[in-house]
Amino acid sequence: MARIVMKFGGTSMAGIERIRNVAGRVKREAEAGNEVLVVVSAMAGETDRLVQLCREAAALHDPKEYDVVVASGEQVTAGLLAMTLQNMGLGARSFMGWQLVRASGIHGNARVEAIASNALDEALCGGTVAVIPGFQGVSDEGRVATLGRGGSDTSAVAIAAGVKADRCDIYTDVDGVYTTDPRIVPQARKLNQITFEEMLELAGVGSKVLQVRSVGLAMREQIPLRVLSAFEDLPGTEIVSELG
Repeated sequence: MARIVMKFGGTSMAGIERIRNVAGRVKREAEAGNEVLVVVSAMAGETDRLVQLCREAAALHDPKEYDVVVASGEQVTAGLLAMTLQNMGLGARSFMGWQLVRASGIHGNARVEAIASNALDEALCGGTVAVIPGFQGVSDEGRVATLGRGGSDTSAVAIAAGVKADRCDIYTDVDGVYTTDPRIVPQARKLNQITFEEMLELAGVGSKVLQVRSVGLAMREQIPLRVLSAFEDLPGTEIVSELG
């Protein structure tokens, strides 16, 4: 039995049919006997919509209230996925970021300081799938604090480290990490494995597969990562300390 964090991006969560597809993948891992935690992004385009509403409400808005608004998209998808998993016969429940993730720094670009893992350990040991909204935590003042755009990747890696997960699987709209963007360069080659250092270099020059901060955290905490397609059953790319 393994303890696995599965993270799903916005395109994976864009509507109920896609959420059902995600639930099917989660169910498969749970029925294989694994302990599963799922970290979810907001539906594709939802965070942009919420950001725009903040701008319309006040050009110079309070960053703490901004975080309250933009964090809501992930809370919606977490609740919907938990409902869907329950409807499939699985024990599942959603947690909120403020219940688990202590963050510090600037609102809108906070950093994870600690994970309250006891509640997650209790749920997992009871056979419950834990569904967690990414991108958010709670500040020392008790306010919702978001982790910057793409922050759900960092949430997933931080939670994986906090619960001592065996691996963290990042599900996206691509089937792995390529030598360059295959949508621009048709000759781009998919990599079976890549080191943390090489992934940091790719992220640093504009690769949007993973947030830079999440790769650095995974390297520091030695959390094995996999980048996988949310829509096809393909091997994906492993991100490791050393190539095997």
